[in-house]
Amino acid sequence: MLHPIKHFKTITEHRNTVMRYCFRLGLYRQGLLHDLSKYGPTEFWRGAKFYQGDRSPNDAERRQTGITLAWLHHKGRNKHHLEYWTDYRIQPDGSVRYEGCPMPIRYIAESFCDRIAASRIYLKDKYTDDAPYQYFTRSKSRILMHPDSMRELERMLEVLKDEGEEAALTYVKKRIKQGE
Repeated sequence: MLHPIKHFKTITEHRNTVMRYCFRLGLYRQGLLHDLSKYGPTEFWRGAKFYQGDRSPNDAERRQTGITLAWLHHKGRNKHHLEYWTDYRIQPDGSVRYEGCPMPIRYIAESFCDRIAASRIYLKDKYTDDAPYQYFTRSKSRILMHPDSMRELERMLEVLKDEGEEAALTYVKKRIKQGE
């Protein structure tokens, strides 16, 4: 069943939340451009078809069809996703291995904002500052991310979990300035 209005509201609430966090970090352009591909037909109509309200529609599409075409489209266009930053390397023996590439700090910061917003949107009143960290650690062993980028994102999420949102945003803003 199609849920275009509910899906539109969810992705817009998410985008606006990420935008507010990005603006607080001085990432104005990234905030304005965040997840615009979700409004295009390739992602929007699949999201409306597999809409769930409490988690990403990509999960439902993947379970039903074995693949999520919306996600394949999305991750290749949005630099705040770790999957954007993967490539293969030719090893000395000629074999090929996929690896995570280092992410620029500004995209790690946007990913941090994205994780907070997604947790807030899907968990609603059950959200805690621990939730984005818990979600990350549950999937950490299965993701292909450059070790330095993973440590950076995990540290940001730890500060959020341990010290709260204001301290985390201050920390991330400082890391962005150091990385420029």
